[in-house]
Amino acid sequence: MGLTTLGIIHTAISLVAVFCGFYALFRDREISLKNRLGQTYVVTTLLTALTGFGIFQHGGFGPPHVLGVLTVLALAVGTVAATTTLFGRASRYVQAISFTTTLLLFHMIPGFTESLTRLPPSAPLAASPEAPLLKGILAVLLVVLLVVLTLQLRRIRASSRR
Repeated sequence: MGLTTLGIIHTAISLVAVFCGFYALFRDREISLKNRLGQTYVVTTLLTALTGFGIFQHGGFGPPHVLGVLTVLALAVGTVAATTTLFGRASRYVQAISFTTTLLLFHMIPGFTESLTRLPPSAPLAASPEAPLLKGILAVLLVVLLVVLTLQLRRIRASSRR
């Protein structure tokens, strides 16, 4: 099944978000609202989640929409952590966990799922979102998330001790 106009817009915005997120991780070792790159990531990730709510390619409200709700909540928590003192000394940790999780899980899960269940068009690599290939990718994504978060949190702790 091809992409709708909303699906194309949603995908284009998500690609900007993913590029900004990974670039921020490589350049700054975290996604932060203190710079334009992090701000662009958060705004485009929010727009990705919001446009995703109007896509119903697999029926009604389903797991992708739940992921959209979780994305909005994680962005809200990360933004509160970045802009207020609500979380105290843990603010930078909460921000890192929130924003990195949205990138490495909440963007990547649907990205891999939609890509592998659609491509190549004549014989997609995964027959369904429940395919073993996608379950393996999810497991790898979880490991990558845990490694990246561990490195980030250790770096934040070391920098706060200085």
